[in-house]
Amino acid sequence: MARNPEVPTYNAYLWPIVERLRIHGGSMTIEEMVDDVATAMHLSEEQRNTEHGETGRSEVDYRMAWARTYLKKGGVLENSERGVWRLTPRGAAVSKPEVLDIPKQVHQAGHAARKAGKNNSSVADFARHEAAELAQALDESLTWIEELLAKLKNLPPAAFERLSQRMLREKGFSKVEVTGRSGDGGIDGTGVLRMNLLSFQVLFQCKRYSGSVGPSVVRDFRGAMVGRADKGLIITTGTFTAEARREAVRDGAPAIDLIDGVGLCEILKDLRIGVEVRTVEEVTIRDVELAEL
Repeated sequence: MARNPEVPTYNAYLWPIVERLRIHGGSMTIEEMVDDVATAMHLSEEQRNTEHGETGRSEVDYRMAWARTYLKKGGVLENSERGVWRLTPRGAAVSKPEVLDIPKQVHQAGHAARKAGKNNSSVADFARHEAAELAQALDESLTWIEELLAKLKNLPPAAFERLSQRMLREKGFSKVEVTGRSGDGGIDGTGVLRMNLLSFQVLFQCKRYSGSVGPSVVRDFRGAMVGRADKGLIITTGTFTAEARREAVRDGAPAIDLIDGVGLCEILKDLRIGVEVRTVEEVTIRDVELAEL
């Protein structure tokens, strides 16, 4: 795991995650959690905007994912397929010392299990196996996201705009047109989103970035859409700084929705656009219910 002395290591987030979940009723989305925990920990803008390599996510987000993985292994958290994390009954009652001791317990349990299966396994072998298992257990798989983001960033601008156009159509937009006119305030296209009995005119912008999108981009885009649309959407292969996310929902200004690189990959996966997902069916026999027949 990459080390950055300016960003707290994963274990610093263990208790704040549990504490903030309790304050927010026991559940949060990943995006809500990252922003809320970072704010509660008084992390600086520089810390929050530090990127984790080319993964399309921040270092804080990445290390918080490791913390969630340990908490899940420790029986404190559980998550749904929709990316919502919630406290388990144990998590609702666990103490701070117990939470901080979870990584040690996970290490010891894993080491004991490997030792029982292979008596001559070395500590080094265990460390390698454990690192691989924890990485696999991360709720967001970095491997396929990195691969997909690399391909997206290598697309020509016009191809990325067409991909965004198709994605929006698949998500229920109609009359999606790519304009891509220069000097148009960064507006790359338009579409109509119908929700129940209402329709909204939406302007979107596509930014094939490797870095972070800052607040000035959001402000400029909002200025260009005033009087022309009901909603705005910015899609990027990079990340949005904390300031950009705040600017997007600033009080008194039209809200702009943001889709970052990780979010874009998740949407493409759900829509099976450029992504193939294989699933294995698992069947569990429930003896108690059978006995009641």
